[in-house]
Amino acid sequence: MTALSILDLVRVTEDTDARGALDNARNLAAHAEGWGYQRFWVAEHHNMAGIASAATSLVISHIAAGTKTIRVGAGGIMLPNHSPLIIAEQFGTLERLYPGRIDLGLGRAPGTDQLTVRALRRHDSDTFPQDVLELQHYFEPVRPDQRVQAVPAAGTRIPLWILGSSTFGAQLAAELGLPYAFASHFAPQSLIAALRIYRERFKPSAQLDRPYAVVGVNIIAAETDQEAKRLATTQQMSFANIFRGARTLSQPPIDDIESYWSPAERYQAQQMLERSIIGSRETVAAGIEKLVAETGADELMIVSDVYDHQLRLKSFELIAEAAAESRGAAKPVEATA
Repeated sequence: MTALSILDLVRVTEDTDARGALDNARNLAAHAEGWGYQRFWVAEHHNMAGIASAATSLVISHIAAGTKTIRVGAGGIMLPNHSPLIIAEQFGTLERLYPGRIDLGLGRAPGTDQLTVRALRRHDSDTFPQDVLELQHYFEPVRPDQRVQAVPAAGTRIPLWILGSSTFGAQLAAELGLPYAFASHFAPQSLIAALRIYRERFKPSAQLDRPYAVVGVNIIAAETDQEAKRLATTQQMSFANIFRGARTLSQPPIDDIESYWSPAERYQAQQMLERSIIGSRETVAAGIEKLVAETGADELMIVSDVYDHQLRLKSFELIAEAAAESRGAAKPVEATA
């Protein structure tokens, strides 16, 4: 049975400030527990006015404090931006505060523009594989001769994940025997090739004895296909703005996306969003069934970039119902808390 999880962008909209975005993310996670979602991830982005998750470990703590059972984590931490020691300290602390509920997904990209990369003091050399190994080391029990410890990380069991949008991450995850999450919600072209490489080359590890593949996907659900397509224009405008070099707040949906973007922007956005599933519960159920059949995904990591918070909640509720429908399960039950 394919699990469902959420990747939340912690969007700051034209009608909410950063605090509102953070509280909306926490509220969504609390609802998601009752709808059967397995984990709730946020990602590290910098110098983006419309995304409030730059201090990723703090955002994770805020969300975990407002939930009870759902796993909360990073999807991901852009490891080359940080010392592995610092990340081990932060996530070791999170694991002590919320035991058994913290995930640590690791990415290799900077998560920002080149000017901000310099402000982050990010080093130019690509040492991502070595950094992952160093990070793993800090979570192991302390040895008698160990001079540097990541307190209180040592001895904690935090699942590490490798994230990727190309085949590089697939090869690394396979070599280290770690679960792998592919970002097909914005880079779908290499999805099938990356999954094949990951599964064919996977080496069992202390953390994982068989491949475990997560597929990122944009899904927007509403009562009708027409309404879902209208809600999807918020995300489409965000992509067009990226191509324009404009880092704007999230914008409310519009009736005609063709009046907003140019033909070139439309082409670029459609390339990045080509695996999106948009529509009614029935349309979404068919889309999920097709995607799982094609990829064999163990888990779907869902982005539902809907502007209005209540409509976003409804989208995720309908998605959970659609997934249950596609596998012949009962409708999920709403949380009472």
